[in-house]
Amino acid sequence: QVQLVESGGGLVQAGASLRLSCAASGRTFSVSTMAWFRQASGKEREFVAAVWSGGRTDYDDSVKGRFTITRDNAKNTVYLQINSLKPEDTAVYYCAASLIWDTVVARRDKYAYWGQGTQVTVSS
Repeated sequence: QVQLVESGGGLVQAGASLRLSCAASGRTFSVSTMAWFRQASGKEREFVAAVWSGGRTDYDDSVKGRFTITRDNAKNTVYLQINSLKPEDTAVYYCAASLIWDTVVARRDKYAYWGQGTQVTVSS
């Protein structure tokens, strides 16, 4: 089992930056891929970014250039740096973890473990 706890969300103005954190515990030595998804009110949960255990990253095209995912294996923590926030970034951001290495990282069903989410609200 892997437990994930997100933090770092909040209410910010457009143009601001936030850094979200996701702390993993449990079978962290088995975690292959960690990712961030987000879900806006009334919409499907969508892929944002992923990082493999070796550091390789992947992003949804809509966030490239503004979002950066990093992983600190020593601290069992993954981060999502979000710059130049826009009102359309408003969503609950979820951390996810997979024990299975895969090249397909944007599908929700690839992840067995999820955090409870952290709310990001961007005002215009």
